[in-house]
Amino acid sequence: MTQRALDPSGDEPNRSSVPSGTDRPVMIDAGTELDPVHPVELPAPGGGRGLTAAEVAERIARGEINDVPVRSSRSVREIVRANVFTRFNLIIGVLWVIMLFVAPIQDSLFGFVIIANTGIGIVQEWRAKKTLDSLAVIGEAKPTVRRDGIAAEISTSEIVLGDLVELGPGDKVVVDGTVAEADSLEIDESLLTGEADPVLKHAGDPVMSGSFVVAGGGAFAATKVGREAYAAQLAEEASRFTLVQSELRTGISTILKYVTWMMIPTAIGLILSQLVVKDHNFKDSVARTVGGIVPMIPEGLVLLTSVAFAIGVVRLGRKQCLVQELPAIEGLARVDIVCLDKTGTLTEGGMDVTEVRALNGTDEPYLRRVLAAFGASDPRPNASLQAIIDAYPVPDGEAWAVTQALPFSSARKYSGAAFDEDGGRASGWLLGAPDVLLSEDDPALAEIEQLNQQGLRVLLLARAQGPLDDPATATGAEPCALIVLEQRLRPDARETLAYFADQRVATKVISGDNAVSVGAVAAKLGLPGAEHTLDARRLPTDPDEMATAMEENTVFGRVTPQQKREMVAALQSRGHTVAMTGDGVNDVLALKDADIGVSMGSGSEATRAVAQIVLLNNSFATLPSVVAEGRRVIGNITRVATLFLTKTVYSVLLAVLVVCFQVEYPFLPRHLTLLSTLTIGIPAFFLALAPNKERAHPHFVRRVMRYAIPSGTIAAVATFVTYLLARHHYTGPGSLDAETSAATLTLFLVSMWVLAIIARPYTWWRICLVAAMGLAFLVVLVVPWLQNFFALKLVGAQMPWTAVGVAVIASAALEYAWRLVSRRFPV
Repeated sequence: MTQRALDPSGDEPNRSSVPSGTDRPVMIDAGTELDPVHPVELPAPGGGRGLTAAEVAERIARGEINDVPVRSSRSVREIVRANVFTRFNLIIGVLWVIMLFVAPIQDSLFGFVIIANTGIGIVQEWRAKKTLDSLAVIGEAKPTVRRDGIAAEISTSEIVLGDLVELGPGDKVVVDGTVAEADSLEIDESLLTGEADPVLKHAGDPVMSGSFVVAGGGAFAATKVGREAYAAQLAEEASRFTLVQSELRTGISTILKYVTWMMIPTAIGLILSQLVVKDHNFKDSVARTVGGIVPMIPEGLVLLTSVAFAIGVVRLGRKQCLVQELPAIEGLARVDIVCLDKTGTLTEGGMDVTEVRALNGTDEPYLRRVLAAFGASDPRPNASLQAIIDAYPVPDGEAWAVTQALPFSSARKYSGAAFDEDGGRASGWLLGAPDVLLSEDDPALAEIEQLNQQGLRVLLLARAQGPLDDPATATGAEPCALIVLEQRLRPDARETLAYFADQRVATKVISGDNAVSVGAVAAKLGLPGAEHTLDARRLPTDPDEMATAMEENTVFGRVTPQQKREMVAALQSRGHTVAMTGDGVNDVLALKDADIGVSMGSGSEATRAVAQIVLLNNSFATLPSVVAEGRRVIGNITRVATLFLTKTVYSVLLAVLVVCFQVEYPFLPRHLTLLSTLTIGIPAFFLALAPNKERAHPHFVRRVMRYAIPSGTIAAVATFVTYLLARHHYTGPGSLDAETSAATLTLFLVSMWVLAIIARPYTWWRICLVAAMGLAFLVVLVVPWLQNFFALKLVGAQMPWTAVGVAVIASAALEYAWRLVSRRFPV
């Protein structure tokens, strides 16, 4: 664990710009640096030294520890069970055992294929589990616990009953407790209670796990840990491996449900037809019956979806992207609007003071003393105040006593501090947004506007004339100075914004800063529409009017946390899929309500807890990789699902035609295993992992079935026509094998044409893939031992060429059908 000594006030330095769990020196006073590995024990405020080592050991021995298991993924046992014990594996397993007794081994190949596919699925998901587990440990929140008077960052699972846990802006309350120390401590409990307004906490007040700090600081004593804590009694939190609640998987489940309904009566009819109506060899009848049932099952579709998702997790994990909920990959691929918070996303956390402009004749040396004291008054400064601290350190031995402090709140847009200056003189100061602290007709606003247009951030230092926590104090404050800050642009932000523009994903910049300043920053980064800025204080409250304003403008300033939430809801009401990025506590509510929440790894614990995706490397440039991965998964699964379901449709129709015409089923299991492997299995694996930049579209089931039904129907009719023609052409012993070979040739060629359509647009490797599958089938037809193994031998010339001719006509019908469907039922 990482230990830190407390500063003389008992608080800790700023953590906002440093990733959790990172060792760093702790500043106690100007010019004094402590080694975090060898902490110096200092008195804690109010005598709150926390538990002793002996008390901690005693509680651990009694089991009073926060032992809620944090699982980032399914266990190996669950992975194996989920991949092996499926409905379709059960059906195929039974049929496989039957075939092992009644037919040659080549008719049982489908069972070995299922074993191999299931093994691949288990291995890929296990790899994803390892990746996800390691990333979850990196991104895990590290609460600060005070023991023996020393502040130490420990794992959440190491907290024991009675521990004194420190809190600061953005920290999440990880266990239930009672407030022991409070310094203007405001806690947002909306994620638990639905109450939007933060609650001001005093010593003795209860706090619930799952809430988070929005302003101020303090500490609480843990009263409920482990499974007794409030949050632990709710659903398991984020950071878990899940394959549910996604349109893709829901759609596949719906398809499989309908397939099962179709398959059961068709299979019964086929069994009766082959075993009762046709008086043939029993074993041969069983083999052909199984041959008709097995291809109805799109067993590889679920497996391939799981593999594609798992590989996506591994790929993103290599880029330090933690996918806390797997469907988030799919969700971000559907996003058409990305809402960005400027600070920490377009700009880096740090800032630099470039200028201080005195107002109303204020003495500049005195201003520097005030700014130094103001910086020292906040134990957890934000990025703006940290820049002031860096520029104006407190002179040795000249620190002013802080008599009152008002932490910064994103709702009021300013902070405050009151001091006993040299000579006993008292003063109070406010530091915050000029357009909030100044009246609308103040002449300084014109000067500020010019600075904002240059992309600079401007804060106003004003002398307070009353109590800091009185809202009226802000309106009567006397302006004393403008602090001009320059923000550091992220070097990768321009390319990322360009990527979203190229992909037709609208970008909205939502910030608490001045709209003109934010627009200037966005313009520097080349954001399209950056000139369309809007002050959120002028936003209409009506949701429909707000949605119109959101669609017409690109940059929004002076946005409150509640407004961010309302903006997301307004866009969603217009049918948009919205992603929200952020790293501050003021982003939590919007992140929670957005379709996809994206948090920076160095962001507050609260944002990391509610976000579906955490960028552990704090790089906004990782987002295009996540979008691309989602599009690859969804676009490619949609492609290969059409292949699998085309097979299901033609298998069911062939069985129905066989029952209606009272003829032998034309295929043995070995024939359809060969066809499935060459036209579906191998190509689907490569197509599912190929790059795909097309934005995901809704209505997965409808989009897949609109192509699979006509394709399967054409393939079934063409194959059965060839089969009937062959039955009239061939006579005598061995005629059934010749008829089967001709029907197999037609079905293979038509299936290959379906594959060729799905493989478009062609690239060199896709052409090679289709050609390789055709060449493999040709090898089977010409190599004698493969002919015998698969019972495929074309007899004569007339019937094989007739089979080719039927396949050509069917392929032309496929082209027409696909184009007709594309016109009649566009996406």
